[in-house]
Amino acid sequence: MERLDIKINSEILQKELNLAVYGHYGFALLMFPATSDDYLENEKLGFIETLKPFINKGKLTVFSIETVNNESWLNPNIPDEQKSNRQYEFNEFLVKELLQQIFHTCGGPIPIINCGAALGGYHAANCYFRRPDIFYGVISMSSFYNIQYLSGNFFNDNCYFNSPVHYLPNLSDEYWLSFLRSKHHVYLMTGTGENENPSHLSHISDILNYKSIPHNADFWGKEWGHNKETWNSMLSKVMQTKL
Repeated sequence: MERLDIKINSEILQKELNLAVYGHYGFALLMFPATSDDYLENEKLGFIETLKPFINKGKLTVFSIETVNNESWLNPNIPDEQKSNRQYEFNEFLVKELLQQIFHTCGGPIPIINCGAALGGYHAANCYFRRPDIFYGVISMSSFYNIQYLSGNFFNDNCYFNSPVHYLPNLSDEYWLSFLRSKHHVYLMTGTGENENPSHLSHISDILNYKSIPHNADFWGKEWGHNKETWNSMLSKVMQTKL
């Protein structure tokens, strides 16, 4: 299976970002790296190999994007305000520049489902919950949904609007709720084994239930820890049974 490497010259981020594309047909699976900025991390973790049978059947095309985590929340050497601003700019890049590239590559608008593990799962979920008018669903594995897991005691308006456990409980606009309540591809998973924190999933699931937002909250057993073996198994299960 070939990989197409694309460089996106982002005016919003004022830098060039890498995008890896796997496949030619089906819906678009937008993948975020789990622990870094590296657009090839998903390949290195085995996710692309796990998805290969489905890609080869034309079920989906994977778009694995570079992020700016190391210019934002993962950079201990810059002010919190700067980290927050970079998160805002990354959100703008996703909806104003990356989407154009995905649609151009696919020959037109197609359904996009976000996907990621750990930090990538946060980006995938936050991106979906913020813009359910654009994205069709999310696969989030072993993740968190509270931005203070990254920002600590710093919490400004931009943090609020990038923290699903904060903005979703207060969401009352029927326009946005109608999108969230009409989508049926929200798959949130966690193990309960080593280095996992299932309370993250419990918290967001309680909020989604309270807001009558359909989702699948899947808690795996104690033999499933915070690692690539767990995530590959989760990804395989979702593709085989849900998509």
